[in-house]
Amino acid sequence: MQDGHQTIPEWPRTQHPRTIAILGWARLALQAAEGTGYNLNASELAAGLAMMGHKVLYLSSGFKYSVVPGMRIKHRENWRGVECFELINSPNLSPSAANFRNPVQEASSPGQSRKVVEFLRSRDVEIVHSHSLEGQGLDLIREIRAAGMKAVVTLHNYWHVCPQVDLIHNEHELCFDYEGGERCVGCLDEPPPGVKKAKRITMRSAERVLGPKQAELIKLKAKRVLKKAASGDSPDQPNLVARNAHSDPEIAKGHDANGNPAGTIQHRFSDTTEQSPREPVCLDLDANERFVTNRDVHLAVLNDYGKRRIAGVEALNAADLVTPPSEFNAKLHASMGAEESKLRVVRYGQPHFDQINRKARRSPFYDQVPWEASSANRPLRFGFFGTVRPNKGLEVLVRAIELLDADVRKRSQFVIRAHGGDWSFRKRMAKFSEVNFLGGYDLIQLIAASGEYDVGVLPHIWFDNSPLVMWEHLHAGKMIIAARLGGAADTIKPIDNETGAPGNGLFFPGGCPDKLAARVTQLVTGEIPIPSAKSVHDASTLTSYPEHVTTVDAIYHELLYS
Repeated sequence: MQDGHQTIPEWPRTQHPRTIAILGWARLALQAAEGTGYNLNASELAAGLAMMGHKVLYLSSGFKYSVVPGMRIKHRENWRGVECFELINSPNLSPSAANFRNPVQEASSPGQSRKVVEFLRSRDVEIVHSHSLEGQGLDLIREIRAAGMKAVVTLHNYWHVCPQVDLIHNEHELCFDYEGGERCVGCLDEPPPGVKKAKRITMRSAERVLGPKQAELIKLKAKRVLKKAASGDSPDQPNLVARNAHSDPEIAKGHDANGNPAGTIQHRFSDTTEQSPREPVCLDLDANERFVTNRDVHLAVLNDYGKRRIAGVEALNAADLVTPPSEFNAKLHASMGAEESKLRVVRYGQPHFDQINRKARRSPFYDQVPWEASSANRPLRFGFFGTVRPNKGLEVLVRAIELLDADVRKRSQFVIRAHGGDWSFRKRMAKFSEVNFLGGYDLIQLIAASGEYDVGVLPHIWFDNSPLVMWEHLHAGKMIIAARLGGAADTIKPIDNETGAPGNGLFFPGGCPDKLAARVTQLVTGEIPIPSAKSVHDASTLTSYPEHVTTVDAIYHELLYS
């Protein structure tokens, strides 16, 4: 195919079209907007397989409930060649937090599993590829195999062995010992599943009567009222802006910048309704290795949560193949009893990764160092992309910024794009003019955002499996300062000035703001130079979107014909 003078390559086509079912909990068409990275990966893979010529269907479960009793599967929509269905009135809710207090049902739901298998067989499905079993019972994989279908499981997180998903206790610290399931009790403060179901039925009924937009507005208004009531706010209380009308203590100084060597701007926020943030738990640099050598602890069973973990491992062992996207994820599940012979690492590939990569390669500055301490005429720019959820470690970053020497901080700029309520972080960082909060972002903004920063920062506090943002940084040709937790340890190659070996980043111990501040200082002072985009690409193993989809297609072919 010709586009002007450029030859556009054809998308690969399969020689053996098959009927493939993708399992998940989020709405496929919403991609990253619901289910974040897992759903983005699942949706693009489903669309890519459809483009190859496969018949692809998608089934979600655990999200839609109706006042009309009984489980049923309904067609929702066709999206990019994929037929999308949803299971109504599942006994297991999704996402995982909603079902946290339902471990027995989650471990085994024979009625639900039979319903799903009957549906898959009625559609002549040959291969079932689970990207998330949230909203299903863990016995489903075994039932799929018993029905003669092949089963592949991709591990985007740790849900099979942890109902909290991230292996983080109380949303704060890594859970190295779940105490046979005893420590799971109360890990998340969630209502019983019946309460969640009732709320969803009520919301669904309101949507039918009032329309989706009006129902959502009422829901949001109710949340605000309840939040104000809980905090003791009243309509007569002046708002935060009014209380800080004269927030600049130097209001009389005009343009005189003397007398403030730290360069800070005091806004004098007086709001005291928010709780003080919890201090991150500082880990050792070998936290990965410490966790996977704890096999005896991982296999203990003392209650229903312990039984659920065993059921999760059995589900993985019932599959034909399990495809974690990082070596660490594979090792972790093997340490919990997953059969190593069934684990095969398949790295992520995404269309927007490729767009970011091509943008970097087409730049006239591709092989030039973006910033040098000795000749810099602007700040060194650090980029954080993600959410405000505790697991992403924004708390670690803002504490590190507070620890920087004033001279280092003033030669830096921190670009923070975080989805969610970031007001408390904005308020804490307001005195530092070097910190920019730019709110959430979409994939189109992300492609252009590579021009906003020089160094990526990954301060996560959990075993982040194989974070998409890490790959986005690397495809953009950006070196990364990363917590040495999870899949980052497999992907990031430390820069070594002594040997001159090519590298694409630096590590620091997860949860340690002082260690992150030290890494920032090394870069700002020039102790460690910033590599060019080309050097980062040369040091990284990157997978394209066509490579990812064809690799998965080859796995299907292998399972069906070997």
